[in-house]
Amino acid sequence: MLRRRILRTIAALPSLALFPCLAKAESVFTSRTITLVVGFAAGGGNDIAARLIAKRLSERLGLPVTVENRAGAGGNIAHAYVANAPADGSVILMGSIGPLAIAPHLMKLNYQPLTDLTPLTMGLVFPNVLVVPLSLGVRTLAEFIVRAKQKPGALDYASTGAGSSSHLTGELFNQRAGVEITHVPYKGGSAAMLDLLGGRISAYYSNPSTAAPHIESGKLIALASTGLSRTESLSKIPTIAESGYPGFDAVNWNAFVAPRETPQKIVGVLNAELVAILNAPDIREQLESHGLTPRPGTPEALTAYIKSQSETWGALIRERKITVS
Repeated sequence: MLRRRILRTIAALPSLALFPCLAKAESVFTSRTITLVVGFAAGGGNDIAARLIAKRLSERLGLPVTVENRAGAGGNIAHAYVANAPADGSVILMGSIGPLAIAPHLMKLNYQPLTDLTPLTMGLVFPNVLVVPLSLGVRTLAEFIVRAKQKPGALDYASTGAGSSSHLTGELFNQRAGVEITHVPYKGGSAAMLDLLGGRISAYYSNPSTAAPHIESGKLIALASTGLSRTESLSKIPTIAESGYPGFDAVNWNAFVAPRETPQKIVGVLNAELVAILNAPDIREQLESHGLTPRPGTPEALTAYIKSQSETWGALIRERKITVS
């Protein structure tokens, strides 16, 4: 009899390993599905990462997890939607720097990041890369700055829109380098890249994965990356910080949040599962291949980070008198 019990226990182990949190999910989630909302269109880096994470989360919880793209207004539409969604774990958001830390200083929102959304965990961090067309005739950041100082306002830089992280990165660079490079907002990265390649714009703080093929082909020159330290995907490109501007740190980031008043037992499960997924070697490898660095942590650490980022970008917006009009 004892032998039969042992054999039955061993036979059950594979199914338990396949769904390590299935029992916990059944006892915590009242909804039988989870929607992971992304504030950008399908096919981009955010969407790719979200779908990779959603698939693994579904496997771990034993619940369907679907990705829903709610693009528009720089991600603010998606953030407002989740802020007003049911607080039962059925809807979560892969949020981003713009709506969570920048937009509140530039426009009136119908949600507040720190009161209407519940932090789950920090997610992904990735720098921009400052690229210029080969036709500009500069090959280093130092040469670019000399050119900018020779004719203030003559050079310009593209962004994915007024108030976007690429816009604010350019303004931070203007401030730190003591230059005036004119901001030219676009309605998206594709149009900005097209004009950059055509030599109609001087520079662009681009997503690394978007710029990579053009850097490799020699059509674009990578001058510097915008993070505090080099990443694996940009290991050969110096940072602005190491190029004479110590402390320069302007990274994009995605964080996972839920509607306010989401129960702590649900927050706890989602935090544990998302942290485990982002720390999984195979997931990390796939994300890093797209230039995305996982940086999971506690809800408390995410709250502190959003506050810090909001203060940093809010101060720059006020000092530079930045508007979105």
